[in-house]
Amino acid sequence: MSQQLRVYIPPHPLIKHWLAVARDVNTPSVLFRSAIIELGRWLAYEAAREWLPTRDMLVQTPLEICDATFIDAEVPVAVIPILRAGLALLEGAQTLLPLASIYHLGLQRNEETLQHSCYLNSMPEKFDPQTRVLITKPILATGGSIMVAMSELLKRGIDPSLTRVICVVSSSLALQQLGKNYPGLIVYAATIDQTINDQGLVLPGLGDAGNRIFGN
Repeated sequence: MSQQLRVYIPPHPLIKHWLAVARDVNTPSVLFRSAIIELGRWLAYEAAREWLPTRDMLVQTPLEICDATFIDAEVPVAVIPILRAGLALLEGAQTLLPLASIYHLGLQRNEETLQHSCYLNSMPEKFDPQTRVLITKPILATGGSIMVAMSELLKRGIDPSLTRVICVVSSSLALQQLGKNYPGLIVYAATIDQTINDQGLVLPGLGDAGNRIFGN
């Protein structure tokens, strides 16, 4: 059976609430940042389902021995925020994945060509092939940034089927790009928007997430 990109829009009321807060143009920067952090927490919670490796063991309760399931700490987990806006989603995700290694990827988009160039990449030359990777980026517009990130990960031995992307808003175009090139990937988003304008911005979207997070 051929693989197909899977996209999940969790029907969680807290995700819907914080998405609405983030959408609102009148939301001040400090509250917008809080909304993105909260969305990072809840989307990472959903992404971790049936993704984090576990190990079955026995534990002694105060009364008797019973079966127990633990996260397998021997399987590495990495979180890769795409700078700079991905840092706020990372902050929420880290509360659930405190032992994950963090590797930053800085990408800059040419506003005329909409192509991305890399100015920072802290990833190692090779990953353990069993590494679970979570990529954080608030908005997937053209899909260019995630395409660059996935290319860098594949060079380093990462299995796309073990990779998850969390975003607040994704365009249909970005998902089409990812599905065509990385069908084993799984994306968790708060919503999908259908339109991109001439500047490569998603509509209705969130505006410039980085500027709104950092107040400039």
